[in-house]
Amino acid sequence: MLRTSVLALAFAGAVCSFVPAAHAGKSAGAEAGAPIGPKEVRAWLMRIHAAASRRNFQGTFIVSAGSGVSSARIAHYNDGHNQFERIESLDGETRFVFRHNDEVRTLWPEQRVALIEQRDLLTSFPALLQVSDDRIVDFYEVRARGAERIAGYEASVLLLRPRDAHRYGYRLWADRATGLLLRADVLDERGELLESSAFSDVAIDVRSQPETVLQPMNKLDGYRILRPVLTHTRLEAEGWALRQAVPGFRLVSCVRRPMLDIEPGANTPALTALQTIYSDGLTYVSVFIEPFDAARHATPIETSIGATHTLMQRQGEWWITVVGDVPTTTLRAFATELERAR
Repeated sequence: MLRTSVLALAFAGAVCSFVPAAHAGKSAGAEAGAPIGPKEVRAWLMRIHAAASRRNFQGTFIVSAGSGVSSARIAHYNDGHNQFERIESLDGETRFVFRHNDEVRTLWPEQRVALIEQRDLLTSFPALLQVSDDRIVDFYEVRARGAERIAGYEASVLLLRPRDAHRYGYRLWADRATGLLLRADVLDERGELLESSAFSDVAIDVRSQPETVLQPMNKLDGYRILRPVLTHTRLEAEGWALRQAVPGFRLVSCVRRPMLDIEPGANTPALTALQTIYSDGLTYVSVFIEPFDAARHATPIETSIGATHTLMQRQGEWWITVVGDVPTTTLRAFATELERAR
């Protein structure tokens, strides 16, 4: 299964076109890599943010994380009023993800299971750029680094270095002509590669083919259909609080969601989990809170795959899971500051 990397989030309905003229080529300023100011950073990222939703493209992209490699075929179409996406996993169990505007359907043909959800716009990449917010330069030093060739296209390169230890760095490649994000690397505190997501081949501005999305996403005869209802709520209303915010991260979503099992013969459990999502504008941290169950929650766990770290631990009668493309210390900060208010 493909992981939720920066590039995957962008493809989930949030990429765009970009590259301000001042840094469109291998100019002396771009080669020097001088820091970029807030307005120009926003112009870069908003152009990236806009291309995935407005451009038609299709291709194969690969996510390399740790010792694992996943690949998928992706197609995105926009007819001016509607967006259509189709993602097909190429490794492991067959899985299709179809999106028509805000409705997302994930199909597992071998298990004959279909998951139908409403996509939350707040989880688009990058989240905080949905509103006027130039705080990214407060937490990342941003530099233009000239141009390189990616998947057959000339791409402008943007380097984002974290200003503190709460986040990783990024290297982004965007097509110079359209702004489509072609590759994204996640870098550790030493600047070494943790994870890379990139197109191996891509065709941009292809003919729109919405029927290739709508027809298969509606063929659900014989499928067990799961349609979870997400209820928007507030952390405080659920009896929880974050004593102190983790620097740079803002709450962008808080929902109560059912805990589903896609295995054959499984019944939808009555239990629900509280999920809160925090973002610094480029990356996410999700905090899940659910009742403690000794049968499922044996011991505290810390795991990592590429840039993604997961922390699981018990807090009284609750089980806390914190996951994100951030250092483990950042996850611990969220877990430490989370408290039961009532």
